[in-house]
Amino acid sequence: MRPWRVLKITIQSMEVRGPSPDLENVFREGTKGRVTALISSRDPLLIRHSNQIVDLAIRNRLPLMSEGSDFVDAGGLASYSANDAENFRRAATYVDKILKRTKPADLPVEQPTKFELVINLRTAKQIGLTIPPNVLARADKVIK
Repeated sequence: MRPWRVLKITIQSMEVRGPSPDLENVFREGTKGRVTALISSRDPLLIRHSNQIVDLAIRNRLPLMSEGSDFVDAGGLASYSANDAENFRRAATYVDKILKRTKPADLPVEQPTKFELVINLRTAKQIGLTIPPNVLARADKVIK
């Protein structure tokens, strides 16, 4: 069974397209659909408009969780994703092995091993959320 069904969560896709998306309308449609939280992927189009997306999320009092801390740095609520610095270090070891003539096909595919939770307390306060102390204690970075 799908996890969102167990939790009784309805997922609604809010599509953003083109170089100049009408984000105001996307959020208007989302609020009509009774969206109560947002999850954003790490898409170049979305990152380019991260400030506007964050502003709209805060204005609509919607918690915004994202992949990577780009949105949290811009004012989003939280992110949980693989640690970029660790991934780059691991990629460098692959490059080193390939330059030493290891065939890429012989290298194992590895899952990320270090993940990072970032929470923006300023945003939580703006949208009226209280982050439980046990969640804050687990955060790798807290923006105050």
